[in-house]
Amino acid sequence: MAQASRRSGESVWFWILVAPAVLGFLAFNLGPMIESLYLSFTKYDVISPPQYIGVRNYTYLIFNDPAFWPSVIVTAVFAAVSVPLGLISALGVALLLNRKVAGQGVFRTIYFLPSLLPATASGVVWVFIFHPTFGLLNRLLYFVGIEGPAWTQSVTWALPALIIMSLWGFGQPMVIFLAGLQDVPDSLYEAADLDGASRWQQFRNVTLPLITPVLFFNLVMGLIGALKVFDSAYVFGSTSGVGPGGPARATLFYALNLYQKAFSYFHMGLASAMAWLLFLAILALTAFNFWLGKRWVHSE
Repeated sequence: MAQASRRSGESVWFWILVAPAVLGFLAFNLGPMIESLYLSFTKYDVISPPQYIGVRNYTYLIFNDPAFWPSVIVTAVFAAVSVPLGLISALGVALLLNRKVAGQGVFRTIYFLPSLLPATASGVVWVFIFHPTFGLLNRLLYFVGIEGPAWTQSVTWALPALIIMSLWGFGQPMVIFLAGLQDVPDSLYEAADLDGASRWQQFRNVTLPLITPVLFFNLVMGLIGALKVFDSAYVFGSTSGVGPGGPARATLFYALNLYQKAFSYFHMGLASAMAWLLFLAILALTAFNFWLGKRWVHSE
């Protein structure tokens, strides 16, 4: 009897703790998702009631919208370049910080601090660094005899500037890599050293296989973050004076295009359709990464 009463009490406390989380998920996550799915099949401008139009929003985006595919290409190029560079930078710094040196904690803090800054604040700073006339980067290039490009005003160099900006915040994947490196047993390195393995061979045959789950996690999170870039692109265009997405749509990221359709032009139906296409793209890429990760593990 006492045991049944105790189980009943535990069940009550379980629902007291879990029920708010479930209600919050239904109200603030699942509910808006279902609503946006419905709106994606409607013509809705906020003022008038939603008008059901079937899949016309999706067909318009894919076949007729002049801004859709440029934003897809900009986002794809950004992800394809920034994610590998970010992973390489984070892993390289993590390998250096994993060594036992004086002031190790200070260096770790210094490298991690930039990732704590809001993207809007760091974006404003970087826009001034990339300023064509009095920017710090072009001044440094001038001192070594190189004429720097018009970063923020150039169609060619605006996206590379944003890619460089994205590498500034590699602190979070670096910390995750560092945690994975510290879990690798020292005995494996000692055994590899006794067998005459070089530094590269130790990294290739000992370190890399053991940190594969960490590498996979950072890859997935990096891809998701790259596909959802908004704040840095918005700040870049607004602060540099070329407007969000400028110059000439060179920095019109997918999420920024979605934002403009929803809150600049009030095409809520189109914006909802774009959101669901982005969700499906992220879902497909994540599933592909899981499949690729399993094949890699089996091949090892």
